[in-house]
Amino acid sequence: MRDVAIISTGMTPFGELWQSGLRDLFVQAAREALMAVGSPSVDAIYVGNMSGGQFVGQEHLGPLMADHLGLAGVPATRVESACASGGVALRCGFLDVAAGASDLVLVAGVEKMNDGADVTNVLASAADQETEVYHGITFPGLYAMIARAHMARYGTTEEDLAAVSVKNHRHGARNPKAQFRSEVTAEQVMTSSMVAEPLRLLHCSPVSDGAAVVLLCPLERAREFTDAPIRIRSSGLATAPMALADRADPTFLDAVSLAAGRAYKSGGVTPSDIQVAEVHDCFSIAELCVLEALCFTERGSAGELTRAGETALGGRIPINTSGGLKSKGHPVGATGVAQAIEIVEQLRGEAGERQVPDATIGLAQNMGGSGASSVVHIFERV
Repeated sequence: MRDVAIISTGMTPFGELWQSGLRDLFVQAAREALMAVGSPSVDAIYVGNMSGGQFVGQEHLGPLMADHLGLAGVPATRVESACASGGVALRCGFLDVAAGASDLVLVAGVEKMNDGADVTNVLASAADQETEVYHGITFPGLYAMIARAHMARYGTTEEDLAAVSVKNHRHGARNPKAQFRSEVTAEQVMTSSMVAEPLRLLHCSPVSDGAAVVLLCPLERAREFTDAPIRIRSSGLATAPMALADRADPTFLDAVSLAAGRAYKSGGVTPSDIQVAEVHDCFSIAELCVLEALCFTERGSAGELTRAGETALGGRIPINTSGGLKSKGHPVGATGVAQAIEIVEQLRGEAGERQVPDATIGLAQNMGGSGASSVVHIFERV
């Protein structure tokens, strides 16, 4: 297996991008990544996308995107794993290069969610249709049940949930590509509209459009293209029962724990080695549960860690310096690749006002549904 590096990135702003279609967003981000390294020919394309067919009526995205980028003929594959689609596309590209099948691989994540689809119903297709959706549950409802279980078991409070949103909006206010570039107070979070008790509007990630792209090559060739390659040190992927009721403990994300364990082991690192991380905060409770599954803190203590400022810029383990899904935005298929881009910028020292000083090892964790799939990547500066 060959070592793999990210040599360039490209990303649109995230938000309600009414003037751009799905293919336009992909091309914008892909051209940025390619032009940054002299527009080389690529051997393969992987496109992470959750639900182009339901959001905008467009499937068969691999050849469509290759054609509109001017690369018709290049092998191009659409990758789907619900909200983890971008992260799993990155893993596919990583394995392609590592195995020696391709040298230059373009990995993209893209989603157009604001063109009129019933977003709640589209997203619900990532839950168990027979045992959950049929009975009326939605994703806010599923994560509300996770939050209630966490509160009952560990004493987690609404203040703990609010602290996640406050922190991530503070970080997102420093990100020029974030959907929401404004800070919020704990009072604003805790008095925002109720969505699914105890989750309020400001506990929830928004509906977003956007695309993100990274270009991969063997580490041994990376210096041909850039003076600042970022090595993908390892990748881990896992699944768990899709239905919340089928899990032994709804407060613990088994797929995250398994994926992280595999990434830590193959990367030869421990949780204490991670200096900055992007995690899947589709709802504020998700960030707390992910931190515990990643072994950044003990079970039940993520709320206390967050309120103490340990996961903020300047803290022990800065989490979601991009603003996370909550503030940066969550165009579902693009999220996993955008997380990787934030870590690349951190490790290159290019994150501006949200820079973590001297970061050399970072982690990105992307998740599908209510935790039925999760992928973890570990990156390092070389």
